[in-house]
Parts: sequence; structure tokens; C-alpha cells
Amino acid sequence: MTPLSPGHPRDLRRLVAAGEWTAPTAGILDDYQQANLVVVPSFAADDFEKYCRRNPDVCPLLARTDPGNPELTYDNCTVDVRTMLPRYRVWERNMLVAEPTDLTEHWRDDAVAFALGCSHTFDAPLRRAGIPVSHDAPPVYITSRSTTPAGIFAAPLAVSMRPVPSALVATAVEVTGRYPTGHGVPLHVGDPSVLGIADLTRPDFGIYPGLPVDATPVFWACGVTPQMAIPEADLEYAMTHFAGHMLVFDSLLDAAAPSDPRIAR
Repeated sequence: MTPLSPGHPRDLRRLVAAGEWTAPTAGILDDYQQANLVVVPSFAADDFEKYCRRNPDVCPLLARTDPGNPELTYDNCTVDVRTMLPRYRVWERNMLVAEPTDLTEHWRDDAVAFALGCSHTFDAPLRRAGIPVSHDAPPVYITSRSTTPAGIFAAPLAVSMRPVPSALVATAVEVTGRYPTGHGVPLHVGDPSVLGIADLTRPDFGIYPGLPVDATPVFWACGVTPQMAIPEADLEYAMTHFAGHMLVFDSLLDAAAPSDPRIAR
């Protein structure tokens, strides 16, 4: 095992905490539960949890911390959210002020962290089903649809897109439906204009991967959505993951997934 190819999430988190890994997590450890991060002041935490529960396909809620406590636990895996994601975004009064690789100096005594499920969780199962999935992060589009608001939080729906061979669209729906903590089944298949996407070649985030002649664009709910809700909430501060730079937990979600026999669990 080399530092460039961590065999287990613990190894990746160790590299991240040491500042030796600042790259995206897309395409590595895809069979493990990956998560988006949102950190808000404690007064806004209950509203944000309600927002997640009202929009479970967009914000699959995995865990939250107590105010001021940076340690978050999911499925018996405890992590320090200040140091175990490769890159972050920090907001103050609706303005992006930093994109650090460590949140320690930005942490607040009243900060509450939330881990939300991520679609990278089902990329490897899609590949095993014969559906080609890029190891790069998928393109993300802000749609004309709205999420269900809760308290101070409201946002347009963001979706990620993966080109799927048209003959395998039903398979993609079936496979991703097994992973509700990875956003579950697609929200839309086919014509992007139905979502208010005028030009598929121009995503709001990421790079358009092209659409083969025999492929159909398939859209899943995306964890970028909560970042759209932050400006609307007018918070003193907030912190999130940087797109594509996820928290990876120890949970191996698919019994068919390969694992490294050298690593004791």
C-alpha cells in the first residue's frame, strides 16, 4: 500500500490529518460511505436538521455533533471533522472567505457539524454492474426546482449527472436505490430541460464529461444543495466540504465490494 493509494478509510484520514493528502476523494474507496460536511452555529442546527429530514434524497443525514464538539460518530467510526477532510470552504455572513485544508483555526465554540451522505458511495457498485463511471467528480447543475424549506433554510435543488448507457438505465436505478445514504434513486432521467438545465455542456460545478451517442443523462440529488442554502440563511459563519473532497467513513456498504485482507478491522 502506498500513500497515493490508501487501502482503507483510516489510512486516508491519517494522510489527510497529516496534510499529506489534499486531493479529491472521487474515485478512491468508493465502496465506503462518503459524506458531505456542513457546519453551522448551534442556534441554526435544529432548523438545518429539519431541512435535511424534509429533503432526505438531497441531504441524507448520517450524524450531527453537539455544539462545540468537533468529533462526529457514524456507525461506530469517530472522526475529528476539523482535520479529516482534504479541503473545506469557510463562509462568513454569506461570503466565502477561505478554502483551507484544516478547520482548526476556524472552529467555533458553538459549531455543530453534520455529515450528509454522498453519491460517490454508489459509484463502485455502478461500475460492477457494467455502467462506466468516471473517477472524476461528476458535473453538478443548479436546477429550477426548489427543495422543501425548513426554518431559515431554503435552496434550489442541485443535481449531479452521470451518462449511463441507455440499455442500462433501469439497472442504474435499481443499483443506486440500494444506497439511500448515497442519495438513492435518480431524481430524473433524460431531457435536462425538464430540470431547467438549458445547456448540459455548461455545468455550474465540475467538468462536462461528454454524452456518448448510446447514453442517457441521469441525474441524482447532490450534496452541493445545502451550500446553496447557506447564503439564504444569513449566518454569521458556516463551514462545508470543498466539492469532491469528502469525509470517508469506515462503513463498507456492499458485501460484494473488494476489501484489503491486510487491514485488520
